[in-house]
Amino acid sequence: MFGDHLSKKMRTEDLRIIADQDRILRYESEKLYSNGEQCKFHYVTPEEDCGPADLLIISVKFNGLENAIKSVKKHVGDHTIIISLLNGITSENIIGETYGMDKVLYCVAQGMDAVKVGNELTYEHMGMLCFGSKEPGVISPKAKKLAEFFEQMDVPFELDTDMYRRQWGKFMLNVGVNQTVAIYKSNYGEIQREGKAREMMIAAMREVIALSEKEGVQLTEKI
Repeated sequence: MFGDHLSKKMRTEDLRIIADQDRILRYESEKLYSNGEQCKFHYVTPEEDCGPADLLIISVKFNGLENAIKSVKKHVGDHTIIISLLNGITSENIIGETYGMDKVLYCVAQGMDAVKVGNELTYEHMGMLCFGSKEPGVISPKAKKLAEFFEQMDVPFELDTDMYRRQWGKFMLNVGVNQTVAIYKSNYGEIQREGKAREMMIAAMREVIALSEKEGVQLTEKI
């Protein structure tokens, strides 16, 4: 979704989609579509020497993170900014172990309703990217630079000054909502009604609140 959006705002050669050769051949053969329009991406393999990127967006499932980190090696330089769109609270540290936490901004993607079936993605709401430094109250030069770029590209975003807490907040939401809906094989409507599903959701969220205290995040039940 974000790749397709950026592809319409940037020069083709300035936006690289990194994938192995087999995946590239499949994408080129089967095509990719976003809201009915064919995506026009400039693909590069991990082995190509393209020089370091200014911005690296890692957007994979968690089980693909390790391979993604290896695949982007030739695209990371001293001044590369890295953001991860993965859910959870661990991907930034995992990426930072390889490339240095000084390159990583904390980020969450929220508010989108994208659904992917096969090679077609559909959505009505793009949502936004929320990002910032881990340290509360800090707006780093990298965060300012990324905000300027997203403004130029019309990417919906929010520059958050308490990003680590926000990330834990989304983690709490995902743990409570997604796991409960999966267990009850229901939808979001059920957890909004009084009953066992809602009770389970709240209990799961309270577990995350307790964990957050160990990290010094201090989530609470207050809005």
